Amino acid sequence: MPAPNLEPAEQALIERLRAGDKAACAQCVDEHADGLYRIALRMMRNEAEAEDVVQEALLSAFRAIQSFDGRSSLKTWLYRIAYNAALMRLRRNEPVTVPVGEPDDDAETPPVELRDWCCLPEEEFESAAARAELERAIGELSPRLREVFALRELEELSTEETARTLGVTEAVVKVRLHRARLWLRERLAGYFSEFVQARN
Repeated sequence: MPAPNLEPAEQALIERLRAGDKAACAQCVDEHADGLYRIALRMMRNEAEAEDVVQEALLSAFRAIQSFDGRSSLKTWLYRIAYNAALMRLRRNEPVTVPVGEPDDDAETPPVELRDWCCLPEEEFESAAARAELERAIGELSPRLREVFALRELEELSTEETARTLGVTEAVVKVRLHRARLWLRERLAGYFSEFVQARN
């Protein structure tokens, strides 16, 4: 029975995957592997580990495709599998972890200074140096904030999709995204102030 929440093209792809169509598997990899790798890399902070996570996630997804019920998109389902695979690896590497689903009462210090760097010309913000600085700042976020920011802002998942991927509530996603934005704004304020001054 077709899943009610899926587009016809996605439903057709899933049916082909269920039938063991190798071309459908290749299409799925082409469409989703890059996004899965970006998320895995932000979690693992290691290219080889991230590649392993993606391969493991895709193999797991293809094996479990019969159980996919369509309550979320295929993309969200794949991201959830990759996220869990990365989380399991991190837990093996470092036994002391914080449960992902716990109340979001992080002890991170809220920003106290919010200088405005939002008005930079777009071409300046997209310079290699600015992108590199942004990547460094994202990498300094706590894991829980980084995951939400990456899924919502970089992978452009909806709040609902992000919540499903991470196994938390939409309210938690909203709180963590807000904190991530504030933290990044504070972290990057000094850099972009100096950037603007150097350009003047």
